Amino acid sequence: MTVRIGLEQYTVLAKHGYYEFEHEQDQPFVFTVWATLVDDKVENNLNRTLNYADIQIAIDQVMLESEQPIALIEEMAARVIHRIKSNELVGEIHVRIEKPNAPLPHPGGLPVIEVLWSRS
Repeated sequence: MTVRIGLEQYTVLAKHGYYEFEHEQDQPFVFTVWATLVDDKVENNLNRTLNYADIQIAIDQVMLESEQPIALIEEMAARVIHRIKSNELVGEIHVRIEKPNAPLPHPGGLPVIEVLWSRS
C-alpha cells in the first residue's frame, strides 16, 4: 500500500516573477502538492503522517513571507519541497505550480512547472 497526502488547486496571491512589473501587484499562483510517505504505517495517528495543513503552511511561508520576490516558479517549488521534506516520514514530493497570468507573447496556454523530489 502507498500512502499519499495532497493539497490540490491551492491559490495564493503574491508579488513574484522574473520581471520587475510582476512585483507591483498580486497575481495568482496555483499549487498542487502531493507527498508520498516512506511507509504505510499511519496507525490512525497524525504524528505518523503528513498533515495536509502543513503543506498549505509551507506554501504560505514561501509565497507570503519571502523577503524578496522569487523570480522563477521552479525556485518556489524547491523552497516548498525544502520545508516539507523536513518531515522524515515523507519519501517523495511532487509540486505543480500554475501561473495563469504569466506574461506570454500572445494569449493562450497555461504556464506550469512540475518538480519531483525523492528522498532516495
